[in-house]
Amino acid sequence: MTDAFLLTRQWRDTREGTVLDFWWATEEGPRWTRITGQEIVFFVPREHSEKITQLLLQAKPGKAAWRLADVPLKTFVNTPVSALYCQTQRLARDIQQQLQNANISCWETDIRPAERFLMERFITAAARIELPAPADAFQVQLNPPLTPIDYRPRLRMVSLDIETSMDAKSLYSIAVYSDEVARVFMVGEGENTGQLQFCANAKLCLCAFYQWLEKYDPDIIIGWNVVQFDLWVLECLSQTLGLSLALGRGQQPVHWRQEEGDGGRRFVTVPGRQILDGIELLKAANYRFDSFSLQNVSVELLDEGKLLTGNDRGEEITTLFQQDKLALAAYNLQDCKLVWQIFDEKKLLHFAMERSQLTGLLLDRVGGSVAAFEYLYLPRLHRRGYVAPNYGELQSDVISPGGYVMNSHPGIYDNVLVLDFKSLYPSIMRTFLIDPCAFWLAQHSDLPEDGVVQGFNEAFFARDGHILPGLIRHFSEARELAKRQRNAPLSHAIKIIMNSFYGVLGSTGCRFFDPRISSSITLRGHEIIQQSRDWIEEQGYRVIYGDTDSLFVHVEWANAAHVPKSEQQCQVIGQRLARELNVWWSNALKEKFNIESFLEIQFETHYVKFLMPTMRGSDEGTKKRYAGVVNNNGSPELVFKGLENVRTDWTLLARDFQMTLYARIFFEEDYEEFVREVTRKVLAGECDEALVYRKRLRRHLHEYQKNVPPHVQAARKLHQWTGALLRRGDWIEYVITTSGAEPLQARQSPLDYQHYVDKQLVPVADTILHFRQQSLQQLLDNQLSLFG
Repeated sequence: MTDAFLLTRQWRDTREGTVLDFWWATEEGPRWTRITGQEIVFFVPREHSEKITQLLLQAKPGKAAWRLADVPLKTFVNTPVSALYCQTQRLARDIQQQLQNANISCWETDIRPAERFLMERFITAAARIELPAPADAFQVQLNPPLTPIDYRPRLRMVSLDIETSMDAKSLYSIAVYSDEVARVFMVGEGENTGQLQFCANAKLCLCAFYQWLEKYDPDIIIGWNVVQFDLWVLECLSQTLGLSLALGRGQQPVHWRQEEGDGGRRFVTVPGRQILDGIELLKAANYRFDSFSLQNVSVELLDEGKLLTGNDRGEEITTLFQQDKLALAAYNLQDCKLVWQIFDEKKLLHFAMERSQLTGLLLDRVGGSVAAFEYLYLPRLHRRGYVAPNYGELQSDVISPGGYVMNSHPGIYDNVLVLDFKSLYPSIMRTFLIDPCAFWLAQHSDLPEDGVVQGFNEAFFARDGHILPGLIRHFSEARELAKRQRNAPLSHAIKIIMNSFYGVLGSTGCRFFDPRISSSITLRGHEIIQQSRDWIEEQGYRVIYGDTDSLFVHVEWANAAHVPKSEQQCQVIGQRLARELNVWWSNALKEKFNIESFLEIQFETHYVKFLMPTMRGSDEGTKKRYAGVVNNNGSPELVFKGLENVRTDWTLLARDFQMTLYARIFFEEDYEEFVREVTRKVLAGECDEALVYRKRLRRHLHEYQKNVPPHVQAARKLHQWTGALLRRGDWIEYVITTSGAEPLQARQSPLDYQHYVDKQLVPVADTILHFRQQSLQQLLDNQLSLFG
């Protein structure tokens, strides 16, 4: 028996049937297993079995490479189905087209063979395999039995980075780094050292790297934008030089796939190895940075950066290649080392492995909420006797609302407590047994009244036979373990997965979308927030805002003469409210529905000072925008939500101005002269470095036609003036001048300082000065009147 962790999975058609290839990591090294003679299966209406048989026999006379079999499964409308097995995926697609032409429905035609094989065995990532000890680690093992287990091996990982000319058509060097090796393959002549190997030309450099990689044999290759740049450039260079980018184990070639459209993202499969990108994993683990450049992230996380950092870095790299190859090797290796240290510091590989074991998604897969849901849900659905519906097949006139957002009471407050329902939507699904399968069971079975739990819009859910509540329990336990281990990224990833269960059910892009189900979640959330607000206000406190799963409570007694001021008093009140509200919900749900409550409200935050703004130009309170002061281990800390300080599309001027102005008002310090002084400095040209806007291009430049925002105008001018071409996804830094938006690095006109006063300082200042019956303009006018 061998315990193994899945690295890659692939499939292909052969004359003998579909073949599945799996590469695994084990403590004894890599293992390659192959499952042969697999049939492709999908489902068809049993009532049409005879018609289907005749249709296919006419199209394919003689010995058929397909078969029909009755199975104990049915559709979501309770119609029995048969399984149609095909020898190859190509034949399955042909048959599906024939059935579609005959107006015969098919189900689960889009499940990939390798994924179906594993998911039906409940294998997400780790498995126990009956394997003999091979003479060669790359010797394929045929049809071994596999069973699911919980296992994590130590994976061998290496960081990769390349240096090229600015057009990426000439290779300069390739660097690799791990805790065991640091090496640079350099094009050119020089003396070899332990870390540096010179190669006469690019072709020999590539060959030397490929030979080293085969010998070192890593499970994981990491990098920064490694697929979109490094590996793709190596692919293009290899093709030009007549080489194969055979990075796979056993020198197997890589397989590329690209999204449709110009500039679509590329994806690569490397048999036996995973390619992990640091940017993608950090985003998946919920890290946020103003810029995901390696320089910015490494400085912020490691307090260490690249060896070259200027805007003309590309030219400097070429100069080093021509004049100082040792310095170029050091620069190349440093980039590799930084990526390695980021992965190590934030345990990104551990994060990816845990997520893979929980969801069935491969290590390199980011996003994939629908894919993860279906991987976990489908095999359990089959055990309940159902096949999955097709996309768009579930139709209803019901409109499912979003989360409940309460009208806010604007103002500046002392002592506001935030009570937050922990994973509200998953806990609603678990508590009220909300689940597609339970919904269908309630529709198709003659269940007594006490055998179902009522939802909304005439939805009912069977108390027995549900799937999602059990999955949510499993993920909840995994999250609690991650919290005990202080693994914040994994804990957040599990939270995202659980919350995605609602997102999947509420998305038209999911085959299980049914607004009767999703509305039973959101409308129950509305009810819970509203009834919780009513209960809190019955205790004598005022709820000034509520947003989906949180309530903001102003600590005051309706008939009392004072408001508690001390931190300790507020903490006691917050903990008591959370504790007693949980008990109230537990009793209420037991009495009304006879169900166990998994709702859990927590006392999350105490704002010593709190601002709930108004909408601009209105006295109505805003939503999802607020600021406040919390006590962070004895030190006051300002927190912003939805305001300019946390928005990267606002200038540094606005963000710094807001931070200082709000602090002065919250702490009752003088602020009027500060506002005037900042305004004076802006108009005097003393803050130019803080006037830069930075925004990402969401589309290609030519796709902006009717509405051309300022950052696009600046990007087009940059191309016109310098020849530089920005693509979708690139960032543009620009300023507003007397001639409009212009790129920062090629500005031609004077800055429009009044724009920055009107569009950056005024909105920030007036948001809070409104509650002092003031405005920025009034403060400036008052100053002028002193000299009038």
